[in-house]
Amino acid sequence: MEVSLLEEERIDDLHRKGYRIIQNSSKFCFGMDAVLLSDFAKVKQGETVLDLGTGTGIIPILMEAKTEGKHFKALEIQEESVDMARRSVLLNHLQEKIEIVQGDIKEASCIFGKAVFEVVTTNPPYMNDLHGLKNPNLPKAIARHEILCSLEDVIREGASVLKQNGRFYMVHRPFRLAEIIRILSQHKLEPKRMRLVYPYVDKEPNMVLIEAIKGGRPMLKVEKPLVVYKDLNVYTEEIYKIYGY
Repeated sequence: MEVSLLEEERIDDLHRKGYRIIQNSSKFCFGMDAVLLSDFAKVKQGETVLDLGTGTGIIPILMEAKTEGKHFKALEIQEESVDMARRSVLLNHLQEKIEIVQGDIKEASCIFGKAVFEVVTTNPPYMNDLHGLKNPNLPKAIARHEILCSLEDVIREGASVLKQNGRFYMVHRPFRLAEIIRILSQHKLEPKRMRLVYPYVDKEPNMVLIEAIKGGRPMLKVEKPLVVYKDLNVYTEEIYKIYGY
């Protein structure tokens, strides 16, 4: 299906089932964190999924390509991102499988209802007011800093919309890991799997992937490290595989 592009927009190939996505580099483009989360998250045949803070829809589009999930809903507050995400869904003929909803993460359980999804995914803003300078570009600032929602909001609403034993998947920064686990536990989400992502084998991790189960029993599995680069600007084989190259 042909869709219109606005000024500064482009179409990028996702290397999965021929799917493509509309992006605008002057606003916000998806990063590696979203791609890694779409690989880390597990969706079984027939399950329904909600992506909180979907941006331009990269996670539900990739997960529809990689899994046998029944239906994917995605929540985003920024109107421009919603518009791009909806056009990307049409571009890929996925309107029967993916629905982009405009709304506030803080109201997710009111929008969708409680205990309705088997899986929730989220790539939330990483920084709060104590962490770094805010980008003067508001769309980018909203994506990176907790301007419109907090970590507490994301986890609370994710827990609320999940069915019992549903799975919550998130990518975040390791420096907030203690806070993440504490808030997950407060909302009856038990951390079950964790994987740290390292830019290079001899560097500190800069991302963490987490799976938590609603009402799960305590037992956390720390998976082997994921290293992004084996040499300067040369991905490891696992990263190439995740990207579908």
